[in-house]
Amino acid sequence: MKTILLCLLLIYCPLLLLSKTIVVDSNGQIRSLKRAIELASAGDTVLVKSGTYKEGNLIIEKSITIIGENFPILDGEHKHEIFTIHANDINISGLEFRDTGTSSMNDLAAIKVLDSKRVTIIGNKFSNSFFGIYFANSSNCRIENNQLKASALAEYEIGNGIHLWKCEQITIDNNRIEGHRDGIYFEFVTNSFIKNNHSERNLRYGLHFMFSHNDEYTNNSFINNGAGVAVMYTKNVKMYGNTFQQNWGAAAYGLLLKDIRDSEVIGNHFIKNTIGIYQEGVSRTVFENNNFYENGYAIRLQASCDDNTFKRNNFSSNTFDLATNGTMVLNTIDGNYWDKYQGYDMNKDGIGDIPFRPVNLYAMIVERIPSAVLLWRSFLVLLMDRAEKVIPVATPENLKDNAPSMKPYDRSKKS
Repeated sequence: MKTILLCLLLIYCPLLLLSKTIVVDSNGQIRSLKRAIELASAGDTVLVKSGTYKEGNLIIEKSITIIGENFPILDGEHKHEIFTIHANDINISGLEFRDTGTSSMNDLAAIKVLDSKRVTIIGNKFSNSFFGIYFANSSNCRIENNQLKASALAEYEIGNGIHLWKCEQITIDNNRIEGHRDGIYFEFVTNSFIKNNHSERNLRYGLHFMFSHNDEYTNNSFINNGAGVAVMYTKNVKMYGNTFQQNWGAAAYGLLLKDIRDSEVIGNHFIKNTIGIYQEGVSRTVFENNNFYENGYAIRLQASCDDNTFKRNNFSSNTFDLATNGTMVLNTIDGNYWDKYQGYDMNKDGIGDIPFRPVNLYAMIVERIPSAVLLWRSFLVLLMDRAEKVIPVATPENLKDNAPSMKPYDRSKKS
């Protein structure tokens, strides 16, 4: 063991001694960041002093660290991509990126990382970038503590805040993204983590998953986005402790799940969305310990979904708790709290003595005739639903909770 340590010291100590720090200062000896990158060798650090630097597209093809002091501004002048990275072991921190170019043909970005490993982008600011941070065919990288803000009015004017294509083992942690097309975009991304991020007021999705397996997103907030979050054509996704809030609109939802399987949606909060969760082609997925509060629809479960489990969820103050477009839906609903439940508990075990049918007749009618929503709160609707409860003939027989909880589960409810 001692021999191995000695060998490592003999190898790396000379490299540490040879590494240097190159200072870029608008009033100093080296005034150009481009020149500093040219002078740097692998392992060197480039320290960028406060100021504004307009140097076009800077291509980085060596393993260096670039650190900003007091957030120096790298200005793309509405014409250029700013950093293009094509090397391993690069660290970028403490910089402010502004005003990249825009293009309908090329995905111009403030930072674009191509075919690289172990790149970290930590503690930077991005303002009015077409794409903010763009990774392609890269692995073992971190994107952390960055602020990305854009102000486009239409989707074609802007790209995604954090965009990943064909990557693996990426961690996206504690970033704030606002005003982009999609806040975070994953396509063909595997074994990666999205956690503690805040994605708000993006034009399309707060988070968009496509063909991305074995990923996890935890403790994120997706608020007031165009259509919430979409997870599509994916398997083995873990969705824990997230907040989906105020995603309103004719085609909006907190969470869209389409053609996914073998996944988990646990401990999330769905608050004041048009639709809390919209599900189509979902199989073998667990929905547990979630809060659904003041949504138009808490859950819209299409008939194409099967073998899913809904348990220990709270449903409170939703217009519709559950709606479906079929009469034969093969899923398990058990032990949830429903504020609309009017049953009794004679043995005081906390479980209702009669089953609860969360799909009411009016919800079935609205599913087939959307304009019927105009009758909501009318006396006719009240009569229909009361009649259906007494003699259920139109609502799905197997969509019922046989053990409804008499009290809501005790977990914090965000507002």
